[in-house]
Amino acid sequence: MTCSHGGPAVPTVPYSRVTLSGHPVVTVAAPYQIAHCNLPAPAEALRCTGGQWLHGSTRVFAGGRALVLDSSPSMCVPNGAAMLVLECQTRVNAV
Repeated sequence: MTCSHGGPAVPTVPYSRVTLSGHPVVTVAAPYQIAHCNLPAPAEALRCTGGQWLHGSTRVFAGGRALVLDSSPSMCVPNGAAMLVLECQTRVNAV
C-alpha cells in the first residue's frame, strides 16, 4: 500500500491471528504509518504521515473487526489523500 503520492504505507497493528497467503490480515482499526511521501515541495508541510481505512468488509471479520478490502475508502493525514492498494489477496477460501 502507498499514499496517493507514492509513500509506502505500513499497518502499525496487523491482526496476526488470521493470515492470508502467510501474511497477517489488516482490519479497519489498524492505523497506517507513511514514510517518504512524494508530495511536491510547495506543499511539503502536508506530506502524508499516516492513514486510516474508513470502511471494510461487512460479513467477514477478524477479532470482531471488519477487514480492509481493495475497494475500501481510506484517508491519509494531514491532507486527506487516499491510500492505494498495490497488491492483495483476491480470493479466499475458509474452512
